[in-house]
Amino acid sequence: MSQMDTTEILKKVRKIEIKTRGLSKQVFSGEYQSAFKGRGMSFSEVRDYHYGDDVRNIDWNVTARTGSPFVKVFEEERELTLMLVVDISQSSLFGTKAQYKSDLVTEMSAVLAFSAIQNNDKVGAILFSSEIEKYIPPKKGKSHILRIIREIIFHKPEHKGTDIEKAIRYLTNVQKKRSIAFVLSDFMDQGYDNALTIASRRHDVVGIHTYDQSEVEMPNVGLLRVIDPETGDLRTIDTSNPTVRHAYQSAFADNEAYFKDTFMKLGSDIISIATGDDYVKSLLQFFKKRTG
Repeated sequence: MSQMDTTEILKKVRKIEIKTRGLSKQVFSGEYQSAFKGRGMSFSEVRDYHYGDDVRNIDWNVTARTGSPFVKVFEEERELTLMLVVDISQSSLFGTKAQYKSDLVTEMSAVLAFSAIQNNDKVGAILFSSEIEKYIPPKKGKSHILRIIREIIFHKPEHKGTDIEKAIRYLTNVQKKRSIAFVLSDFMDQGYDNALTIASRRHDVVGIHTYDQSEVEMPNVGLLRVIDPETGDLRTIDTSNPTVRHAYQSAFADNEAYFKDTFMKLGSDIISIATGDDYVKSLLQFFKKRTG
């Protein structure tokens, strides 16, 4: 890799870091802690109540017995693992509203990762296409987060297509300890319901669906020469043909409905966000819903 390439990579990673680290510190750190600390993990012990502790965690039996306030300590207060399961397939390199889907995924991944390390948690990543492209084991620290961001931005997938089932099964196999697992993808795939069912028994799995508005409703702009990013095939489509537009819109709607049904029937949380939208607002709404 040339010095120029290295410099450009560092600049891009630094730009993402400045934006997302500031957001996570100012906005998301407390929200992240409220949403995930003390939820869904095994009770460990009690300790003296400290100012600022969540009153919902007070152990009233011990408090009444001792005459002093005590709170329950959950295992994740000591250490929680955040796993980012990130779709880096070629379909993410698409966008018409100010950014690519891949840019949106990168920024949200960075915000979540920085929020986690500010709460002294480990962060790991699984990058996937139709195969597992890279596994980064969970660790703590800023330099580790910057490595994850760099890989999400610059890793070139060696395989075409998207296989969400394979990615979720890999999560189950490689991550034995319970984790908060965010699956970030455009979810242009189906057939992952069984894998998600198994993963959800151990992990708190959250689906983040990224899409572009033109995928919801294809614009009528006449003949278009397009490249299928998953296959590399070049073709001409007639967007003035209602049948063509309907077929594209139906494919998106079908995948979106499968995504929502599959996650929600398991009680797993979902976030849907379009390119160009305010992902900060969407993530805040998600965190507040978790703590509501």
